[in-house]
Amino acid sequence: MSVQVIAIDAMGGDFGPRSIVQACIACLSVTPSLHLTLVGQPSLLEELISSHSAVDRSRLTITPASEVISMSERPSHALRSKPDSSMRVALELLRDGKVQACVSSGNTGALMALSRHVLKTLPGIDRPAMVAAVPTQTGYCQVLDLGANVDCTAEQLFQFALMGSVAAQALGIARPRVALLNIGTEDVKGNQQVKEAAALLQAASGLHYIGYVEGDGVYRGEADVVVCDGFVGNILLKSSEGLATMISSRLEAVFKRTLFSRCVGALALPLMRRLQADLAPARHNGASFLGLQGIVIKSHGSAGAQGFQSAIERALIEIHEDLPKRLHGRLEGLLP
Repeated sequence: MSVQVIAIDAMGGDFGPRSIVQACIACLSVTPSLHLTLVGQPSLLEELISSHSAVDRSRLTITPASEVISMSERPSHALRSKPDSSMRVALELLRDGKVQACVSSGNTGALMALSRHVLKTLPGIDRPAMVAAVPTQTGYCQVLDLGANVDCTAEQLFQFALMGSVAAQALGIARPRVALLNIGTEDVKGNQQVKEAAALLQAASGLHYIGYVEGDGVYRGEADVVVCDGFVGNILLKSSEGLATMISSRLEAVFKRTLFSRCVGALALPLMRRLQADLAPARHNGASFLGLQGIVIKSHGSAGAQGFQSAIERALIEIHEDLPKRLHGRLEGLLP
């Protein structure tokens, strides 16, 4: 049995180490081949681990780091002034080959800056892009970029499309349909960057580019990979999460309104719970930083233990697929 070793930035996120430790222990219990190293303040982490019984400490170790990058900290300050932050130490473990992936729920900008500085990008890639699965009527769609790059050139959108296609293939889609997110499907619509990116994608060989897709088409499952800049992608993702939460709460309120609706709600409860589980943001948590020379997974800062566990599971998939190596091999033949 092959062993997977992952470094966890245990000090990041809105909820701090408690839910991260809980998620790590849950992952260890269901994946016997997994080894985790928690990076952060040893005394605090030891105290949290000791509150859980039956923890296999041979598969759960601690690497000390004396500094923490706050969620509001400027990436430039984190890069220059905190050489012993838990985030940086975790990335250095990955760079040095001591682990196979890094997972963090910390400051997104800092994680991007440190990842580029410590790990470097793959040849031919200007910037890494954040990609994650969004549920659709037909399954899932890989959307990128989700916030790592607010402003993007046409060439960078082109690179995102190539990386997204390879990532979708690694997840089991033989010939992913790739589309650019736009305000319409007509060729004349969109800003200059999107139009120029479309021209590059139309000319690319070995890529199944299907043209533009609108926001509603994303959820209809019209494409397997949807490409946009990080400004648009982050709004799309947060709107999706907010909409799912709103619909769930509205349905719950409707079913509690009258005696009759409560009876109907009791009958519909199993189906509602299944739908909630399918659409829950925690289930789809974990965005991959594609384009780096290493596997880095960004967990949502507000994710609880279940959400962080999903991020670790995404890292396991990418380790199994050896995604950076796979990307490097495919991009050599696709990049101009």
